[in-house]
Amino acid sequence: MIKTAVITGGHHFSVIAFQHLFRQMAGIDAYVQHMADFVTSSSEARAEYNVLVFYTHLKHELVDMGPPPGQNDTVQSVVEALGKTPQGIVMLHHSLLAFPTWQAWDQIVGITNRQLTHYAHHEAIPLNIVDPQHPIMDGLKDWTITDETYRMPDAIQGDNHILMTTTHPKSVKTIAWTRQYKASRVFCLQLGDNAVAWEDANFAQLLRQGIQWSSGD
Repeated sequence: MIKTAVITGGHHFSVIAFQHLFRQMAGIDAYVQHMADFVTSSSEARAEYNVLVFYTHLKHELVDMGPPPGQNDTVQSVVEALGKTPQGIVMLHHSLLAFPTWQAWDQIVGITNRQLTHYAHHEAIPLNIVDPQHPIMDGLKDWTITDETYRMPDAIQGDNHILMTTTHPKSVKTIAWTRQYKASRVFCLQLGDNAVAWEDANFAQLLRQGIQWSSGD
């Protein structure tokens, strides 16, 4: 089983539907938690996870959240420590936009300017698989998903490995990509706004295989 922290905060979501998404994933042992709970866990507890799935839209350091007695970790210090071990990282949907001024987050995502200029809900997004041989794309074919589009700087830059794109006129071109951040494998996925997307069997398979790949499995 891949022990997975699913880290939320800064954006509303359907808790029941989101929990169901991960409970149906074979081989994934998911623990959904707010960023504040993750950060105030001990460093030993945080290190126990094989993969960290970020589904957070936080935009500041949570300066009002003091560390527990005897602990000095903050959200920023925990983020800046990522990549020191092979712990996998998955950036899901609005997590791509989190902490817009933090260089560490830019480097993890692989986009230096993550400014969102437009978004649209409930769009039919045609998805085109660029690398069908990659393990994350195993068993998947081009399909159309109903989800939220983002218009923002594209991930076709640097050492990002592009997995999936779209031609939707309201969307950024690159939808899914991988990269290496220090010792960590990183999978970035623009999709996953709400339960309509989560109930798409192809989406669930894509996310599960992204978690597996990020773990090194």
